[in-house]
Amino acid sequence: MEPKKTKKADLEGKRTIFLEIGLVIVLAIILLAFEWSTKPNLDNTLGELADMDLEEEIIPITRQEEVKPPPPPPPPKVTEVLKIVEDDVEIEDELIIEDAEADQSMAIEIVEFEEEEEVAEEEVFFIVEDMPSFQGQGQEGFRQFIAQNLNYPEIAADNGISGKVYVQFAVNSRGEVVDAIVVRGVDPALDKEALRVVMSSPKWTPGKQRGKPVKVQFTFPINFILQ
Repeated sequence: MEPKKTKKADLEGKRTIFLEIGLVIVLAIILLAFEWSTKPNLDNTLGELADMDLEEEIIPITRQEEVKPPPPPPPPKVTEVLKIVEDDVEIEDELIIEDAEADQSMAIEIVEFEEEEEVAEEEVFFIVEDMPSFQGQGQEGFRQFIAQNLNYPEIAADNGISGKVYVQFAVNSRGEVVDAIVVRGVDPALDKEALRVVMSSPKWTPGKQRGKPVKVQFTFPINFILQ
């Protein structure tokens, strides 16, 4: 026969309950262990902080001294040496003053200074009653003079440079060619040669306005053509 137990004595039915209760207790103990922390002793800590505040090292504030430059040396003292001479010492050098009064036998030479004549700037005309003429041949004669005396610059010829240079100049009241400038150039070498040949011109017959010689201005083209 199998032994039979009463329901009150049978613990198999309460096993699950006891297991759950045990798990709850274990979890509670673990949570308490994690939350447990040691609190610092406030009394001792306050005392140490007070001591640290009192014993804090005080760092003195220092200021760097300015380095002043040395003073300039004093100027050298100049002492005046006075030589005392006795009254009975003879002075060898004597000042001789010549008599500057004039007499009848003295000749006076008068030097005359010549005043330089101020050359007034001539008024420039462009068209006058009698235009300037180059050796009685007019501007056509001047054109022939240019053609006979013009030298073609080698550097311009080698580079194949040609063109027409316009030169402005004036014939003053004395028939001289003055104030020559290039108003429209082609090449520095050609411009320089054009000025040279114009300034080498002999005197012209000056132009006249109301019968008086005046300064007349021209603009003359000089054509450089390669052959």
